[in-house]
Amino acid sequence: MLVQLAIRDIVLIDRLDLEVGPGLTVLTGETGAGKSILLDAFSLALGARGDGNLVRAGQSQGQVTAVFDLAMDHPARLIARAQEIDDEGDLILRRVQMADGRTRAFVNDQAVSAQALRAIGRALVEIHGQHDDRALVDPATHRDLVDAFGSLAPDVEGVRAAYRALRAAQESLALEEARVAQARAEADYLNHAHAELSKLAPEAGEEERLSARRQAMMQSEKVASDLSEAHDMIGGEGSPIAALSSALRKLDRRQPQAPGLIDPCLGALGAALDALEQARHALEHAVDAANFDPRELERVEERLFALRAAARKYQTPVESLPALAEQFAQGIAALAAGESGLKKLAEDEKRARADFDKRAALLSKARAAAAKRLDKAVMAELAPLKLDRAEFTTRVESDGAHTGADGVDRIEFWVQTNPGSRPGPLMKVASGGELARFMLALKVTLADKGSAPTLVFDEIDTGVGGAVADAIGQRLARLSSRVQALAVTHAPQVAARAAQHLRIAKANADKGKRVATGVEVLPPEARREEIARMLSGATITAEARAAAARLMADEDTAPQTAAAKPKKRS
Repeated sequence: MLVQLAIRDIVLIDRLDLEVGPGLTVLTGETGAGKSILLDAFSLALGARGDGNLVRAGQSQGQVTAVFDLAMDHPARLIARAQEIDDEGDLILRRVQMADGRTRAFVNDQAVSAQALRAIGRALVEIHGQHDDRALVDPATHRDLVDAFGSLAPDVEGVRAAYRALRAAQESLALEEARVAQARAEADYLNHAHAELSKLAPEAGEEERLSARRQAMMQSEKVASDLSEAHDMIGGEGSPIAALSSALRKLDRRQPQAPGLIDPCLGALGAALDALEQARHALEHAVDAANFDPRELERVEERLFALRAAARKYQTPVESLPALAEQFAQGIAALAAGESGLKKLAEDEKRARADFDKRAALLSKARAAAAKRLDKAVMAELAPLKLDRAEFTTRVESDGAHTGADGVDRIEFWVQTNPGSRPGPLMKVASGGELARFMLALKVTLADKGSAPTLVFDEIDTGVGGAVADAIGQRLARLSSRVQALAVTHAPQVAARAAQHLRIAKANADKGKRVATGVEVLPPEARREEIARMLSGATITAEARAAAARLMADEDTAPQTAAAKPKKRS
C-alpha cells in the first residue's frame, strides 16, 4: 500500500509530505482548493504523461515521490526485478518534472523509462473517477477481472501453455513447409545436377594430379628428341663403351709387365666405363618416361577440361565439386525425408490444436459460469447505489477463429441503465455518476480478486446525496477492509467513515504575494468541523455540528474493519 507521498514545487504545492495509513483515507476541501492537483501529482509519480505546466511558477523543476510497502511477491516487485531494479525494502517511485516538459523517472533511485514506471505504477494503484477510462471501463481488462473473480488462473495458464505449444508446432510446420516447397521447386535441378556430377564422379585432389601429369607430358614432348640423341651417342652403334672396354682388356693383360705404369690407367678407364654405363641407364629411363602415348595426353586434357567446365557451371572451385555432389545428394534425400517429416509435423500441429481447443472450450465454459456469478454479485450492490432499475451483464463472446494466449473469448461489461433502454458497453451507456457507481459496485465485488493494493476514487459521489452517498461510504469502507482506499469526496457520509481524514486548502504564502495549497491531517475535533462544513456550507451551524457528530458516532459504533488496524511495515 501507499505509505508516503512527497510533493515538491508542483502547481500550487511548495512542499508537502504525507504519511498515509491503511483503510479508507478521504481528501476533502472547498472546490478549487487543489484536490485535483494532488491527484495529478500522484499520477505523475505513477507514470502519467508529464507536462511542464505542472511545475510551480518560478521553479525549474518539480518532483513527486511515492513510497509503497509491499509483499515481496507482489507483481510490482516482479516488474521491477525484470528491469534489474533492486527492490529490497519499500518500493519508491520518483518522478522529476522539468519546466521545459522533460521528465526523469526513478524506482528505488535507479533511473528507468517512463514506460517502465507506468507498468509498475499500474500494478500499484488504480485511479477511478467519473470520466476515467484507464481502469474498469477499459474492455481490455475485463477478461482478466472475470478470470480473477472465478479463480481461473490455473485454467488460464493451461490454455497459455497449450497456445505456446500450438504456436511452436505451427511455426515448425510452416518452416518445414517452406523448406519442402523450395526443395520441390528445385527438385528437377537437384536431380539433373546430381546425375551430372555423379556421372562425372570428381575426386578430391584430382585437378592437381591431372594438371601435373599434363604439364609433365607437354614438357616431355619437347626434350624427347634430345634425350634419344644423347642415348644413341652413349649406347648406340657409335658408343665409346665398346672401344673403352677393349682398351681396358688389353691394358689389363699388360698389367703384370708394368703394374706401376698401368694401374692408374686401369682405374681411370674403369671409372669412365662405370660413369658411361650410369649415363646410359639414366638416359634409357628418361627416354622411356618421355615416350608417352599422345592419346593419354588427350584423355588427361579432356578429363581436366570437363572438371573445370563443371566448376564454372556450378560456380564453385574444382576441388569443391565432390562436396557439391554430396550436397545435391543430401538435398534429394532431404526432399524425400521432408515429405515424411512434413506429415509428422502436421500431425503434431493437429494434436496441439486439439489440445488448445479442448482447454479453451473448458475455459470458455468456466468463464461463462464465473460471469454469471459476477453479474449476480454486482447486481446485489446496485440497489443501494440507486441503480436498482439497472442491469449489469458480463458478455462472453467465443470465437474459435480468433485464438490467442488467453483463449478464444472476448469479454466486456455491458449495462442497461433503465428498463426498455438499449444495453451497451459500460463506458458508452452509463452517465458520469452512473459510471462511478457501477465501478464502485465492481470494485467492491472484485477487491480481493486481482485488485491493485491502492485504489483512488476521485469524486465518485458527485451528484448524489443522502442514502446513496451513505451507500457509497459503506462500500468504500468495506472495500478498505481488503485494500487501501483513497477517496476525494464532497459527501459527509463518506468522510465520516474514513480511518484518516485529509483536508486540502489554499493559504497565502510569501507574505501574501502568492497562494499555496496545503494538506492537513485532521484530528477528531477538526474532522467534526470539516464534516459540519460539508453538511452546511460556508456557515457552520450548531445543527451541522450535531449532525456531523451523529455521523461520526454512527461510524464509530460500526464494526471496525481490518484496514483500520495499522499494518507492520516490512
